[in-house]
Amino acid sequence: MPSPVARRWLTEGGLWRHIGLRSATAIVVANIIGSGIFTTTGFQAAALGHPGWIFALWILGGLLAFCGALCYGELGAAMPEAGGEYVYLRETYGPLFGFMSAFVSLIAGFSAPIAAAAKGFAYYLKHFAPGLSDSPQLLGLPGVDWVALAVVWALVLVHLSGARGGVVFNDLATLFKVGGIVAILVGAVVAGRGRLANLAHVAPSHAELERVDLLAAFGTSLIFVMFCYSGWNASAYVAAEMKSPQRDLPRSLLLGTGVVLALYLSLNAVYFYGADVEALAGQPEVGLIASRALFGRAGVSLVTAVILVSLLASASAMTIAGPRVYYAMGRDCPPLGFLATAGAATGAPAAALLLQGVVTSALVVSGRLDQIQQYTGFTLTLFGSLAVLSVIVLRFRRPELPRPFRAWGYPATPLVFLGVASWMMFWAYRGRPVESRLALLTVAAGGAAFYASRWIWSGRART
Repeated sequence: MPSPVARRWLTEGGLWRHIGLRSATAIVVANIIGSGIFTTTGFQAAALGHPGWIFALWILGGLLAFCGALCYGELGAAMPEAGGEYVYLRETYGPLFGFMSAFVSLIAGFSAPIAAAAKGFAYYLKHFAPGLSDSPQLLGLPGVDWVALAVVWALVLVHLSGARGGVVFNDLATLFKVGGIVAILVGAVVAGRGRLANLAHVAPSHAELERVDLLAAFGTSLIFVMFCYSGWNASAYVAAEMKSPQRDLPRSLLLGTGVVLALYLSLNAVYFYGADVEALAGQPEVGLIASRALFGRAGVSLVTAVILVSLLASASAMTIAGPRVYYAMGRDCPPLGFLATAGAATGAPAAALLLQGVVTSALVVSGRLDQIQQYTGFTLTLFGSLAVLSVIVLRFRRPELPRPFRAWGYPATPLVFLGVASWMMFWAYRGRPVESRLALLTVAAGGAAFYASRWIWSGRART
């Protein structure tokens, strides 16, 4: 049974109100900084071949995330419930859109990024375990996949043991993550053996890209960047567990996004200080390549340890946030009501956590790292855009809705987000049609699941 203090903060559905501004910000930072920043710069280098364009990508992605955070701050303060955009889309467009959002969150929103973080963890772990293979071994799965699966289920067990303990674990992991990244940045400046000329070096094969080719490469690469920024809305999912959501939710979104933007730009500067764009092109382990050039073998081990902690913290934060969406969906959808239960003694949505673990495991063994990231980025951008559009729609449809926080710069803020996101998805579809179509098929599957669940429930009601 929960303690007297826990009972005082118990919500109607069994979740506990125990998250303050510090922990909410840590959830945002940990959600955002995952596998992407340590893996995707190599894919961008291969597509663009120009450090200047790559820095422009990260700045644009950060500004886009900041605009999104402002819009989610308004929505979350007005509707401080568990579930994030599931709640916003349900209230704006109806239950179909809310359900599709939750369905997509289960597959692409959280399970896929957790799978990517876990696989990234396994790849970087090869530095300490050279025998770890990415060729099929036990039961047809490579060793890196087995390590990734172990990470997924270890985190499920941690967060099943208790909501408050899981948040404390996430706070500590985030503290080590940010501290480690700052140590890398300081070490690169003080003792790194890099070359400033790398920051201006352009790959000869990309020196004169045609405008159409440049736009296509930029749009496709921006999807990778937005994958790396996904999580800027993370504290919105745990609004029902925040002590003062109307005040702290917008603050945590903006503070967390600002911190990450500064860290991302600094890390990319370190990558290009350590290696030129041709050395990084197409390489998933850009952190290792740059640190090997900057610090030698001893430094590589320290940097790898920081990256491993960062990936673990990211997967942990997403393991916290995702089940809150399915929990909210279960409260609205009777056939999925089993997801809307939280342990009386732990405050953890156990069934939702287990379901997410199963889906994540399937994704771990189903695709390459870049495929998972591209698929996830397209899908999250689509539903993030629908949620941002909700700010405009609700301003007209429900002007009486209490808004403790209003998006700064409205209507420019949501319009900039929507304009850039639409342009990005257009070029991403052209550049990566397979992953983009798979994302749209996932959305369609969510709609089909919604009508199937209603049909099943209506049939039970008639009997």
